[in-house]
Amino acid sequence: MNGDPQKIEWDALVIGTGMGGAALGHALAAAGRRVLFCEAGHSGLGPEALRGDYAESLARAHPDRPLDEILAAAGRQTEQIEEQAGERLYAFRPFLGAGGGGSTALYGAALERFLPADFEPRDDADDEDGLPQRWPFGFEELVPWYEKAERLFGLRGTPDPLRAGEPQPVLTPPPPPCAANRQLIEHLEARGLHPYRLPLALAFEEGCTSCQGYLCARGCKRDAASVFLRPALEAHGATLLDQCRVTRLEAGRRRVEQVEAVWRGKLLRLRARQVILAAGALASPLLLLASGGRHWPEGLANASGMVGRGLMRHFVDLHALFPPRRPQPGENTKEIAFGDFHFHQGERLGGVQSFGWMPPPAVMVAELEESLRERRSPWLARALGLARPLLRAGLVRTLGRSLVLATTLEDPPRRGNRVTRGGDGRPRLSYSIAPRDEERIARMRSLMDATFRGWRRLVLKQAENNERLAHACGTCRMGEDPAVSVVDPGCRAHGLENLYVVDAACLPTSGATNPSLTIAANALRVAARILEQ
Repeated sequence: MNGDPQKIEWDALVIGTGMGGAALGHALAAAGRRVLFCEAGHSGLGPEALRGDYAESLARAHPDRPLDEILAAAGRQTEQIEEQAGERLYAFRPFLGAGGGGSTALYGAALERFLPADFEPRDDADDEDGLPQRWPFGFEELVPWYEKAERLFGLRGTPDPLRAGEPQPVLTPPPPPCAANRQLIEHLEARGLHPYRLPLALAFEEGCTSCQGYLCARGCKRDAASVFLRPALEAHGATLLDQCRVTRLEAGRRRVEQVEAVWRGKLLRLRARQVILAAGALASPLLLLASGGRHWPEGLANASGMVGRGLMRHFVDLHALFPPRRPQPGENTKEIAFGDFHFHQGERLGGVQSFGWMPPPAVMVAELEESLRERRSPWLARALGLARPLLRAGLVRTLGRSLVLATTLEDPPRRGNRVTRGGDGRPRLSYSIAPRDEERIARMRSLMDATFRGWRRLVLKQAENNERLAHACGTCRMGEDPAVSVVDPGCRAHGLENLYVVDAACLPTSGATNPSLTIAANALRVAARILEQ
């Protein structure tokens, strides 16, 4: 940028450029406000971005470059996360975005609304660890903001036939499905289920495969960077400091007075009328906990002790199907969803949607090796290294031409599931699955077994794997009661006049689908409130 950002009192300082931060910052900038974005990763907007393939594949093509450098240029998080599992502590590198667009730069572009029932108050969990499962407003309040987000992303799909009585999403018809997915649709309909075309933020250019897991090289995939961040910078005069890590929020009793950040090695002290925290469900609470002081001894906005608590992450399994007509290389297989199992025999389970192509076998093997090393199993990692060629060949034969479906079960909020600051300040997870949720996971697996009986199938059970954090949320809960929430219904921190949290951290429940569209809609709603003030 030109000039010293410390000499300006910004109307809004937005920390993070993922779905929530980019959407809100764009709305304020479009209304003429002076907006400064602080992004810890690379912008992802320049020629230095590595696009079109997984970072692990790019690393093999650039053996002279450090892996962390390649990950950062490919929009991936480089920082490890610790997990406290009983007496053991181990570290892993999550598959999360870091840079312009946050994790949306890596997502598969599926954007669905939460269900109206997700916003209806529910009885609290039946154990003392459970938290209230209620939103401070109803589904109807988000409908106009859902519609606005859907138009901005240009979603292509068809409505869920089981939601015909609701306000319908803004969708453009998609191209015809591939032959393998047509066969899947016929199979599901023959069993009385209700498949539909998954709403996707894709232009469907020739050869589009959704670029799930890496930066799109052709601009076909619409994410928070292309829809919100770039227009905010280029059309509305917003300013971006990338590779800028915010380290502390200095606050008095009622207001954040200063934001400390390190920008490419230089310490900055920034001032803004409004501070918007949108660094992600893991980083946002850690920044609040690191910003304690005389008026906030337990951490900023943490009078309730709820900052970092209530972590939810979805229970996701992958089901690789082998239909008679296999998908062909170059086809987009991420096309189908069905919601028949959201509610089954009076119980909330979850949705099913196409996962798309699995990562290349070399990427999957490398991830498994790293996981074994970090889990203190070096001999298993060495054995895996020796068997690597055979394992890669086996994965190619087994998964290379499969249709993969993902089942996504809602994860209820619990006090004990939380993120705290580890010894060196990096995120530390403490997370367990309640027995009643283990039963729900088992029931969903049984339903999928029954649905695809007669089809050859491989189940990749990931629901119990705490390293799967792509949909982490809930760590700065929204609510009317300051005793069990961190921000109010307008996403403003309880007790502070100018601090807002608008990323996945503010969600009080997780729903049973990717929360990206709900995060965008809510951020647009909050931006309108700020502009009204």
